Amino acid sequence: MISYPLVEELTYQARLDQLRATKLAQTQEKQQIIGAMDYDDWALILPPPALRKIVQAVSGSGVMITDCLIEGVEMESNHPNGGFYGPKLCGVNFRRLLDAHPPYVDPICSLAGAVMANFTSYRRQGWNPDFDYSFLREDQERYQLAHGIGGAQHFCPDLTIGLTLGWGGILEQIRRYRPLNGAEAGDFYDGLEQVVAGIQSWIRRHAHKAREMAAHELNPQLRLNLEEMAQINTWLITQPPQSFREACQWMAWYLMAARMYNGSGALGRLDVLLTPFYARDIAAGRLTDEEAIFHIACLLLKDTGYAQLGGPDEHGVDVTNHVSYLVLEAIDHLQIPANVGVCVGARTDPELLHRGVEMQFAHKMGFPKFLGIDQTVDGLVRNGFPVEIARQRAYAGCHWSAIPGREYTMNDIVKINFLAVLDVGLREMMADRSVAPSVDELWRRFEHHLRRAVEVTATGMAFHLEYMHEVFPELVLDLLCYGPIERGLDASHGGVEFYNLGIDGAALANVADAFAAIEQRVEVEKRLTWQKLMHYLDSNWAGPDGNRARLMLKAVPRYGAGNSRADFWAGRTVKLFTELVQNQPTPGFKLTPGLFSWASTIAMGKKLGATPDGRHAGEPIAHGSNPSPGFRQDGATTALATAIAGVQPGLGNAAPMQLELDPGISREKESIDKVASLIRTHFDLGGTQINLNVLDKQKVLEAHCDPSLHPDLIVRVTGFSAYFASLSPEFRQLVVDRIIAEG
Repeated sequence: MISYPLVEELTYQARLDQLRATKLAQTQEKQQIIGAMDYDDWALILPPPALRKIVQAVSGSGVMITDCLIEGVEMESNHPNGGFYGPKLCGVNFRRLLDAHPPYVDPICSLAGAVMANFTSYRRQGWNPDFDYSFLREDQERYQLAHGIGGAQHFCPDLTIGLTLGWGGILEQIRRYRPLNGAEAGDFYDGLEQVVAGIQSWIRRHAHKAREMAAHELNPQLRLNLEEMAQINTWLITQPPQSFREACQWMAWYLMAARMYNGSGALGRLDVLLTPFYARDIAAGRLTDEEAIFHIACLLLKDTGYAQLGGPDEHGVDVTNHVSYLVLEAIDHLQIPANVGVCVGARTDPELLHRGVEMQFAHKMGFPKFLGIDQTVDGLVRNGFPVEIARQRAYAGCHWSAIPGREYTMNDIVKINFLAVLDVGLREMMADRSVAPSVDELWRRFEHHLRRAVEVTATGMAFHLEYMHEVFPELVLDLLCYGPIERGLDASHGGVEFYNLGIDGAALANVADAFAAIEQRVEVEKRLTWQKLMHYLDSNWAGPDGNRARLMLKAVPRYGAGNSRADFWAGRTVKLFTELVQNQPTPGFKLTPGLFSWASTIAMGKKLGATPDGRHAGEPIAHGSNPSPGFRQDGATTALATAIAGVQPGLGNAAPMQLELDPGISREKESIDKVASLIRTHFDLGGTQINLNVLDKQKVLEAHCDPSLHPDLIVRVTGFSAYFASLSPEFRQLVVDRIIAEG
């Protein structure tokens, strides 16, 4: 039980300071027990020591990982491999987890609950082997495809549904539509009911805990807070929220449940969701801005959900309002990892961008990020969506957006490693004695294998859509989508309106630099033969001659240098990829291209040998659509912005720019305006998203050597933000390499 000293009164800021200190202590405990966490800071806390079960397992990439489970939770199995599959048993087992989940109430926080376990940790067997896709495996491995089969969440629910109905209304809706869809949908509705009943029981136990704690709390301010918490959560067991605080609590419950079920963190338009509750409470005199900021901060403390601020409504009118700024103030006051995106466009409030940049320099937190909303909307329209629908898309993940409650996307989990495709084509060409090696021939084979990689990926995605509902259905997200309950169909299997599946290309800079280096050094200058190049690749640049050859290839003007041959090859690669994805026949769904590697840069690189861009075997591939670190001696941010804007696929998915800035430039009075202008310029040129880090180089280097020196240092790693000390040495090195080369 958390206790605080008896004082006259705790201000909201003093309470936030205490909550931040608790959060940091809990994070350090996770670092000690779990180890490195190379993903979003999920706000997960460890179960009480008496209920901890420490387990270790080998991940799919061969890395030993540690997990902390809740002791005594036993999952029921319906398969010889010990796994559990299908909607009914997934619902039953999720309720088992919820029933065993210890209540967590911090008397200083306005909202109850915490995530102490992830349901996917208990799904040790993953995909059901009865649905065999081994016919795809050879090509999946050949091209290093992140194929997405079995991938969960990565689309956006509409929390408006839950805020309107409440858990009781959702349950009533399930029971109303069950008889309309026949016995074949019975297991699906059973699973949904188990999820709702489990969440209701979970909330009920927290209300009881808060009431019990209030009876023993000596601080009158905290006692009142606990009593209100108990009353609010008793109401929310069945009823929809009525007040601003109740809306924040309801969203917290849903986000925590979704996170526990399958890692979902899609929140959508937070300012739009909260505005009606804010307006009513302000009009009634029940709420102040200071209190609203505190409740929002407590919501963000419970889960690092992805949220959008500002942007157009369906009519193109900017929705930025006072609540948008309150969300930014909550981040500013709390200063923990957050995943909030600020919309930037021709009609959006320019002050929202200005405030976001100002916060970056004030606290050097790596957030908020910035969203080129006009380019996203225009791209989706080019992809065949009505403009009114495209405007409703909301930022919901590391680099992606989705239409809340209406669109199944699989964004950010399906990727093609361009560099692996190039390696296959290069080695095939060199083994073919019937052709003379050339850059033209290499491009022809690269195109052939990229086409095959897209075909295999599309086939795998169709396979996923056919069987996912029988393996691990989207039960929690189904509750807040339009269609699954009404039709008796999971969102992965026809339950929603739109199936617009994302597919990302990775290692763009490596491929562009490789083509440019081969073209210049082998074909134009003839300083290397094809055979000698292959010798150096196979030997991983061994010996003095190998290293000289490597540096010679790296010295060719690279992607991002401006009007270079590598820039040409980058544009040609993206154009080809976009056309192949857009024109790939698919049964009942669209494919939409993007450029993003997420945290796969390390894993994808480990599987590759040396490559013609001068990369060593096993080194990470380039990050997303960014040029490789050190692409220009001057590290010009304008060159970076121009290069990335020029390689956008332009169909509604993003190719983000990762930008590292030195906080020293903020000493100039006009610096905030200059950075805001850079952001606007990138978006005007066609850019879609910017992940910005304002980092003190010396501080990052110190933390890299000894993370304990700066335990509260927060960075935006890729599309997500995290405590720097929570990252593995490899991931910390990625950030260090970027700031050394570009900061």
